[in-house]
Amino acid sequence: MARGDPPPPPTRLADPSVRMCAVVAGFHRAIAERLLEGAQARLADSGLPEGALDEHWVPGAFEAPLAAQALARTGRYAAILALGAVIRGETPHFDYVCDAAASGLLRVGLATGVPCAFGILTCDTLAQAEARAGGDVGNKGQEAADAAVAMVNLLATASAPARPTGFRAP
Repeated sequence: MARGDPPPPPTRLADPSVRMCAVVAGFHRAIAERLLEGAQARLADSGLPEGALDEHWVPGAFEAPLAAQALARTGRYAAILALGAVIRGETPHFDYVCDAAASGLLRVGLATGVPCAFGILTCDTLAQAEARAGGDVGNKGQEAADAAVAMVNLLATASAPARPTGFRAP
């Protein structure tokens, strides 16, 4: 999406009876809240009923994979949205936290089969994070919601039993 372009229309959730949750890193709380608001609005537009998105706050992005893993293992959620922001400082800490969050969330999705949408901003400056949390670059929380809906729909289709080609009932 280019600057100033409106987001594409939301994908409709094929099964609106599912539940999702957001794991929200609270370190840059104002940014995280804006990402969460964007995700909530987009999920509502996609057909997720009010009250079907649970919020779970964690201290920072580093803690998001463990929380996502514990929540995925409950079997309650069709998808998990990881939201938050990591902003580069003067030390390599940024690189370690970003790598741990991204690779950890990927591993959770692969190990549990529950999609983990990556809505954690990895920015060089606070201004970049603000622009991506409802500013002139859009809201990456909305994009994480779109990814969650797309994956829930895909996995529901992929797990449906296939009919053999040429099969005829007796």
